[in-house]
Amino acid sequence: MSTTYTVDGATSRATPVPAPMKRVTIPAIRARKAGIAAGTAEPLVMLTAYTVRTAQLLDPHCDLLLVGDSLGQVVYGLASTVPVTLEMMAAHGAAVVRGSHHAVVVIDMPFGSYEASREQAFASAARLMKETGAAAVKLEGGEAMAPTVRFLSERGVPVMGHVGLTPQAVNVLGGYAARGRDEAEAAKIVADATAVADAGAFALVVEGVVEPVAVAITRAVACPTIGIGASAQCDGQVLVAEDMLGLFERTPRFVKRFGDLAAQIDAAVAAYAADVRARAFPGPEQVYAPRG
Repeated sequence: MSTTYTVDGATSRATPVPAPMKRVTIPAIRARKAGIAAGTAEPLVMLTAYTVRTAQLLDPHCDLLLVGDSLGQVVYGLASTVPVTLEMMAAHGAAVVRGSHHAVVVIDMPFGSYEASREQAFASAARLMKETGAAAVKLEGGEAMAPTVRFLSERGVPVMGHVGLTPQAVNVLGGYAARGRDEAEAAKIVADATAVADAGAFALVVEGVVEPVAVAITRAVACPTIGIGASAQCDGQVLVAEDMLGLFERTPRFVKRFGDLAAQIDAAVAAYAADVRARAFPGPEQVYAPRG
C-alpha cells in the first residue's frame, strides 16, 4: 500500500490536521447538474492547486481542486504542458491531497501517459490515484479518447474530460487561440464533448471555445461542464489560481484578477531587504537572549 500521501503533522510546517467536514464525492459532483439547471444548486467552483499550503487556502471555497499539468508552466517555468511527467503529477497531487479535506481532488494525466492504449491509461491512472489519494483523473481529447474514458470508468477510475482548446495538443493546434469559430470545428467540439460524456465522464472541462459552443455542450451533455474561457452558462468554472490571484504580469483574456498578490509580495520583500540592509532585522523580538 502506498503511503505517499501520509504526513507527520507534528513536524510539518503545514500541519495538515483534518477538518471536521466530509469530502465532496464524485457522485455528488455529477448530481449537481440537475440542480444547477433548475436553479436550485450553485455552479461548481474549481481552481488549480499544486502545493499543500495553496490547497489549504483554496479548499474551503472550492468544490474541486485540480492538480493541473499547468504546473509545468506555473511551477517549473516550462514552455508548455507537454514535458510534464507522471512523477511531477504524483508529487504535487500528494501535496494537494494532504492540504485539503473538503474538495474533490482531480489530477491531470500528463501527455504521453494515456494516449497509447487503454491499458497504459489505466496503469497511469492507478499509479496517480494510489500515490496521491486523489479521487479522479482528468484527460484531454474527444471522440478518439472516449473508449479510454469508458475503459477507465468501468474499472473504478472516475474521469473528468477536457475538450475544446486542449493544451497538450498545442503543437497540432498551432497555438492557444480560441476554438470553434467555424461551423465544422464547432460541430466537432460538440461531438467530442458528447462522446466523452456518453462514455462515462463525471464532468467535462470546456476550454477556450467561442461561447455558443460552450452553451451547446452544456445543454447537450448529462454531466456538469466546467468552463475556462468558455461561458458563464457552464455548470461551473475553473481558473489557474495564480492567474486569478494576480501573481503573473500577463493576464489571459479569459481571466479576471481577483487579487494583486505579485504587488503585495514585491512590497513585502522590498521591506524585508531594506530592514536587512539597515540591520533593523532581526530585532530584539526575533533573537534569542542568553539565559541567566
